[in-house]
Amino acid sequence: MAPVSNGNPAPAAGNPGAGVNQANAQKSTGPRTAAGKQRSSLNALRHGLTGHVIVLPTEDLAAYQRHHQRFVDQFQPKGALEEQLVQSLGDTIWRLNRVPATEATYLTLISEDHIRAIRTNEPRAASAVTLSQVFHLRSQSLTNISLYEQRLARFFDRTLKQLHEIQAERFEHERRQIDDAAEIFEMHRDRNLPYDPTQDGFVFSTAEIQAFIQRRDRLEEAYAYSEDENHLAAAS
Repeated sequence: MAPVSNGNPAPAAGNPGAGVNQANAQKSTGPRTAAGKQRSSLNALRHGLTGHVIVLPTEDLAAYQRHHQRFVDQFQPKGALEEQLVQSLGDTIWRLNRVPATEATYLTLISEDHIRAIRTNEPRAASAVTLSQVFHLRSQSLTNISLYEQRLARFFDRTLKQLHEIQAERFEHERRQIDDAAEIFEMHRDRNLPYDPTQDGFVFSTAEIQAFIQRRDRLEEAYAYSEDENHLAAAS
């Protein structure tokens, strides 16, 4: 007669501990006591600050995506490096914004155990004494939260500085390129010749070059007008 199956996979041959591990796994249902659940919650809080997962299961993915898009809209990154830096900026701010809530939740979880031992009919006094005890007994954990916040803030500042430097270099390169493209375009225009910017390795369209020339000429006109006005004012 074939052995009756209970619906669970049989232990692997040659591995007598496999059945024991499977049985233990089925019995494990996570923390059951209040203290165990509290430790589990605190572990989740620590992971939320130091882990590699940016969006936690308790957070809104759509809100994170909107948050990231605002950074993209502001910095308009070009190329893989700028995109990565902007991604890092958004992720760092997302984690920084999590710190105050993490600290508040941590204090609440720890205070629940201590407030029961306070004998007073004044809730405010009990809360004040409890917080004082928590800050005294859990000062290292609170210091760690503050250190995480400082590290994230420093990382954000360094990343932002790097992005500004890279973009400033790109902007200057693009400015020189559009200046050169405008000079060549005007030469072809004066000779009634067609011009394709890509033949000279430019990434600008003809419309972009024309818009640049128009803006440049209007600025030069405005500067000249301003100088004339200043001369007239000085002469009068």
